[in-house]
Amino acid sequence: MKKIVAIGGGEIGRPGVPVETTKIDREIIRLSKKRHPRLLFIPTASSDSEGYAKTVEKHFGERLSCRVSILYLIGSKLKPTEIEKIILSADIIYVGGGNTLKMMNIWRKAGVADLLIKASQKGIVLSGVSAGAICWFRYGHSDSQKFSERRAPFIRVSGLDLVPALLCPHYDKEKTRKKSLQNIIGKTKDLAIALDNCAALEILDGRYRLLTSKTGAAGYRCYWKDKQYHEDRIKSSSTFRPLQELLKK
Repeated sequence: MKKIVAIGGGEIGRPGVPVETTKIDREIIRLSKKRHPRLLFIPTASSDSEGYAKTVEKHFGERLSCRVSILYLIGSKLKPTEIEKIILSADIIYVGGGNTLKMMNIWRKAGVADLLIKASQKGIVLSGVSAGAICWFRYGHSDSQKFSERRAPFIRVSGLDLVPALLCPHYDKEKTRKKSLQNIIGKTKDLAIALDNCAALEILDGRYRLLTSKTGAAGYRCYWKDKQYHEDRIKSSSTFRPLQELLKK
């Protein structure tokens, strides 16, 4: 069973910042069907930030009672068989934010991309925020080039293609996101799912629903049709709907 929770953005308690996504994170844990699930954090997009890892350990470990482990890949001496065992023994995989393009390149070289697809087939819960949300989709609207050049444009980055759409995070927080997304999908003809901070798309096999952890947070279907740009708000709901409805133009 495919289980994905893609979060558009939001804080989990780094120093000096409040926790914002607990309601969504509890749903990630519920999907594992375990009281104390094994949560594997993959911080590749943040260049294996140890500070980020400590924040995840505090939030998911101390607050939410998960058994947290970290998979560091940059400069790792782990053998492919060891990486495979680590990934496929997890109940939940949570991917952090950061540089999506860099992360995807590292994953593909290390064979992690294929292992995460295998994890999906095994029914492991796949989750994450920002870059960690983009990665499960066919494409992502990414600020990866801005890490080396602040004024660089947003780009379209290829993900794992577990969801056949383009994912745009931080839709309400970055002023130039909306216009850039409109321009990019005007050229590519992709269907985009845009998520505000504190909004998440939950997918269970062929069904979906929108989750939020903050009043006003929203998700949108964005696409071009008959030379017109459309931005359809996705209703937040406690019930699931057919995924095919969401992904059609």
